[in-house]
Amino acid sequence: MRQKFKKTSSTNKRDITNISSEYEVNLSNELESNKKEIYRLLGNSSDLVTREFQLGKIRPINARILFLDGLIDKEFIQNYLLNPLINDLRESKSDEKVLDVQELYQFIKDFTITTAELAEIKNFKGLLEHLLAGDTILLIDGIAKGFAVGARGAKERGVEEPTTQKVVRGPKDSFTETISVNIALIRKRIKDPNLWLESFAYGRKTKTKVTIAYIHGIVNPRIVDEVKARLAKIDIDGILESGYIEELIEDETYTPFPTMFNTERPDAVSAALLEGKVAILVDGTPFVLLVPALFVDFFQASEDYYQRSDISSLIRLLRYIAFFLALLTPSVYIALTTFHQEMIPTTLLVSLAAQREGIPFPAFVEALLMEITFELLREAGIRLPTPIGSAISIVGALVLGQAAVDAGIVSATMVIVVSLTAISSFIFPSYSLAISVRMLRFPFMVMAATFGLFGIFIGLIILTLHLTSLRSFGIPYLSPFAPFIAEDQRDAVFRAPRWAQKKRPRLINQRNTRRENAGQPQPDRKG
Repeated sequence: MRQKFKKTSSTNKRDITNISSEYEVNLSNELESNKKEIYRLLGNSSDLVTREFQLGKIRPINARILFLDGLIDKEFIQNYLLNPLINDLRESKSDEKVLDVQELYQFIKDFTITTAELAEIKNFKGLLEHLLAGDTILLIDGIAKGFAVGARGAKERGVEEPTTQKVVRGPKDSFTETISVNIALIRKRIKDPNLWLESFAYGRKTKTKVTIAYIHGIVNPRIVDEVKARLAKIDIDGILESGYIEELIEDETYTPFPTMFNTERPDAVSAALLEGKVAILVDGTPFVLLVPALFVDFFQASEDYYQRSDISSLIRLLRYIAFFLALLTPSVYIALTTFHQEMIPTTLLVSLAAQREGIPFPAFVEALLMEITFELLREAGIRLPTPIGSAISIVGALVLGQAAVDAGIVSATMVIVVSLTAISSFIFPSYSLAISVRMLRFPFMVMAATFGLFGIFIGLIILTLHLTSLRSFGIPYLSPFAPFIAEDQRDAVFRAPRWAQKKRPRLINQRNTRRENAGQPQPDRKG
């Protein structure tokens, strides 16, 4: 059986090689031969539509268009391709002037086809690339080449409000699954010729379009070169979402912290480009990757820059506090109630002891049960339809929490601790950071149950050392805290007023560091 499997595998590999070599074959000058070859290469796919017609009136020449149903705009083909080729060409009496097929081909190219996107194809590789991308193929009998006409019209989702990164004040548009629309949303905000875009295709089967965007003159060229070098190493069957790219080019795989930032907000991408970062757009997903990504980036929201600096600073400080609450609240409760009762005020200690009377589990098992239960409710609420999911998560938490307390399985204080932890984890603007905190919460609970507060401190030291060892495309992950950069502290924990942020982040951008020359507003108070 094993030998037979190996033989089959080698045969499949040889077949794939043969098909790939056949893609390089030039087109034939016989229309019917090209049609049969296309059908053979596509396996007689049912969505391939062909339409044969004749060019000219006195000396008609056979022609054929081919397209994939669902990827093209049929009305566009009718008005701007078939109508000029069939009707206008006959009425113009051009066939009286054309001497041969070659001149007819050139006449169609120069005067008949009025679409903006028109490319010549000479082999089956180019033909299949354009056909599978949604273009319409025009072949003429007697000519060993053809045209790829841009007439794409697949169903697309319009620009809508962001679903994962909502703001009270700020733009309400978000990226879509169409990369051309996403690029236009960025161009709409940054009207600068130095906004450069470079596109590539990755995935042996999917041929997914991936575009990197950066502002020339601001971005660090070494970061751009590093992004290109990592993308060039990708060799995979398909890219279906930006998460594929993220996992293939990230700096460190075995870390709970994300080293690449993803967002569906065009304003967030535009702001990052102006700081000197590189954006990676993937066709088929509304989430754009930004590199390099620093630890502080995951605490910053777009709305921070649309509110006044004092309000933004207060909200951002709350996020940092929520990070430690979501990470350490259960473990601190376990450590205090298990090992360090002397640190709890007497009145509170008596209340806790009364609540825990009759609880059959230690504090660690109690916290573990509640945390796992809440994680189950959270995932159930996400996967279920929106009206049902919200009801299940809220009602389930209330009912299960109250029932667990009444049954004597957990204490009321533990329900409060878990609820505070859950609420704190919802504050982060980045979903990636929230998942990281959820993962790290359980090791800290184990450390607290084993060594008490000493275990928590040991865990914090290990966590800090791990964060300082991380890099994102060569930039220290904890920048501007480690290494400490005084100038960049104006947009770290607190946000200084806009007029005080005169320079871009130093480690990310080392060329054009100054982004504004405006001073503090001095209103005229005379009169």
